[in-house]
Amino acid sequence: MAVMGIRWLDQLENVLAPYPMAYPAVVLAALVLVAWLANFVTKRILLRGLKGLIERFSGPGHNARQPLRVISRLSNIVPSVVLAAGVSVVPELPPGLVTGLKALCHAWTVLTIAMAISHALDAFNDFYERRADARNKPIKGYLQVAKIVVFVVAGLSIVATLVGVEPLHLITGLGAATAVFMLVFQDTILSLVASVQISGDGRVRIGDWIEMPSQNADGDVIDIALHTVTVQNWDKTVTTIPTKKLVTESFKNWRGMQESGGRRIKRSIYLDQHSVRFVDTQGLARLSQFALLDDYLAGKQQELEQWNAQVAQAHPEPVNARRLTNLGTFRAYVERYLRSHAGIHQDMTLMVRQMAPTPQGLPLEIYCFTASTAWGEYETVQSDVFDHLLAILPEFGLNVFQESSDAMLMRMRDTGAVTAD
Repeated sequence: MAVMGIRWLDQLENVLAPYPMAYPAVVLAALVLVAWLANFVTKRILLRGLKGLIERFSGPGHNARQPLRVISRLSNIVPSVVLAAGVSVVPELPPGLVTGLKALCHAWTVLTIAMAISHALDAFNDFYERRADARNKPIKGYLQVAKIVVFVVAGLSIVATLVGVEPLHLITGLGAATAVFMLVFQDTILSLVASVQISGDGRVRIGDWIEMPSQNADGDVIDIALHTVTVQNWDKTVTTIPTKKLVTESFKNWRGMQESGGRRIKRSIYLDQHSVRFVDTQGLARLSQFALLDDYLAGKQQELEQWNAQVAQAHPEPVNARRLTNLGTFRAYVERYLRSHAGIHQDMTLMVRQMAPTPQGLPLEIYCFTASTAWGEYETVQSDVFDHLLAILPEFGLNVFQESSDAMLMRMRDTGAVTAD
């Protein structure tokens, strides 16, 4: 068979002898055709067969795309190997051209292997992220560093091949340019150090809700890479934060709240201080109808009677007696209301406290935690609590402080209660 092929080539050379460079061109075209056929057979036949085997043995739900991308990249080596091996047999080609073509084929092979390794690292990252603990210790940043190393080594090998020097000599010569490389890759080095710190202490994980006003970030972390941490904000916009910023600047991570099982409510009702007064007999009879105040009123009345009995012996004047106030009774009611609310976490801090008076009124702060950390449920519980408290305030003779406007005056004028001058 080989003898027949040689005879056929000899006959072809004799036929094309009158035409200069025709025979080398035909042989070179045949070599390119063989390289294309090798690439076609590798991709259309072998790759399809491998895809079928992977899907058959890997089971349902397995993503075979990443392994096939690696194999597809490696299959691109086949035509370059064919060209590098066959270019030497093409007659009448200048030695310099042959050497250059071989160098290009070698450079293509190295680049293809580097890209295949890159896809292999991506496949490994996809496999790793399917683990339950992957979100706590992401490795994407380390794999990106590995990619950089692979492509740097591949680039040095390609340059050395094209220039015609040994890679070791090229690396030795680059030693003098270390300072330049440090300057060029300073962001990468800083990001790598930050990634190690973040992964080591777990300050940020995929799925965490973080808030970083300096970077306009307020949402869930959806990706942690070497150079950036990607946050999807609540308005569905995406913010990319430089990884080193999470080490050098402050931010808030809401993971502790989510893991605790309760979310804090800390809000005040501003009361009109002019509405604070003692509870008279009629008011006490009305407040006694509140089931939540039964134990409070009974205990408080007993305490006050004992105190007043002692004071009355020396100072019988009513001004010296202790009496219930509508504000104090309302504070007791709010605390008992929260204690009985199904949406409030009963094992966490719960208190109703009076803050320092302000020009905007007397703040009565409600400090407690909801039993759910979900944003929607949290807002619903918080709104329900304050809806009820604002509506029940008049029953205690209290008013909410609200800055006046001309709206009331306009309504009175429209009804004729106030006449224009």
